Amino acid sequence: MFRTYFLSGLFAIILMVSAQAQEVGLSFSYFIPRNGEFSTPISPFSIRGVGFNINNFLAFETGASLYRMSGLAIMDLPFDSKNSLLGPNFTVFIPAELVVQLKGQQVQFDIKGGGFFFYGFDQNLNYGNFDRAFRTYKGWDVANGNLSFENNPGFGVHGGVELTIPITGQVSLSLETNYLMGSAKFPIKGNYIGSNINGAQQESVNFPDAKIDFTGLEFSIGLMFSSGGGGGGKAKPKRRR
Repeated sequence: MFRTYFLSGLFAIILMVSAQAQEVGLSFSYFIPRNGEFSTPISPFSIRGVGFNINNFLAFETGASLYRMSGLAIMDLPFDSKNSLLGPNFTVFIPAELVVQLKGQQVQFDIKGGGFFFYGFDQNLNYGNFDRAFRTYKGWDVANGNLSFENNPGFGVHGGVELTIPITGQVSLSLETNYLMGSAKFPIKGNYIGSNINGAQQESVNFPDAKIDFTGLEFSIGLMFSSGGGGGGKAKPKRRR
């Protein structure tokens, strides 16, 4: 239900923004999470770079993206895993950032920083990786879990840079990289059954401090198409991804 409402609302926002935009584009963002798996955007459900110029050198930007997360790490467990323990899922990502705009005659270089909100839905534990990590932690030969979790929204901070290079008078190439550091509370509880050299084993587990680790590198590449129009001193056109 949440996914249906969100997708409908985000698509409506895209239509309203595109109707007023001076510049539209084709661009895709990708996320490489720490101890996770390469994640991809779900086009066209993404708007980024929407905002306003504060002055000639500083702007505020926000937006929203919908990601298909292949796998994310879970931290603050009593054991470590270098493999993703959560996923696949869908994740809504909403940044809010200040942008320092360094405008040259041919290119523009932006320095960005701010915070973000994210929320994952259609959550799934990766039982294969989770069971292997728990089995190693307990020293069991076999481990099978029956777990439940409490999903929560997450928050974080990010910083990055963007380079915009004009190709023609109406087309520009955009290259952007951001480093994200965020987390969301994700308490887990349940039980494990298994065996070791001493025979059958059973244990209740409760990980109240577990958190989704939303740390990693986001990068995007795109083409921006300007509607043109003369006159100097206009605000920098905002971009859709």
